[in-house]
Amino acid sequence: MGMGMPETRYARSGDVMVAYQVVGEGPFDVVVAPPWVSQVELVWETSGWAAFLRGIAEHARVLIFDKRGTGLSDRVAGAPTLEERSDDIRAVMEAAGSERAAVFGASESVPMSVVFAASHP
Repeated sequence: MGMGMPETRYARSGDVMVAYQVVGEGPFDVVVAPPWVSQVELVWETSGWAAFLRGIAEHARVLIFDKRGTGLSDRVAGAPTLEERSDDIRAVMEAAGSERAAVFGASESVPMSVVFAASHP
């Protein structure tokens, strides 16, 4: 499908700017919450993750982001709460114009994805 690296954008979540990208133009949105740490621009150099994201993007519009405190997102003092992290999903969706999305949480992002899904059914 020949997708290059998408443009990095920023969404405001409280006092924090969250780095995100949008790839694909499918009929529905999928938010991919990153595992442990991420960097939205370097993920495209990781063949497994890049192939995974491009595969989803063949069927959907994919929103990926760096959690607060990681990657290109703003640094934070201390560990963010699950509520703050789940609000980052909301902020990215809002900035990308997404009203409804499936959320895929990997590894440590599963709890924040569950909190988001329970708070925004």
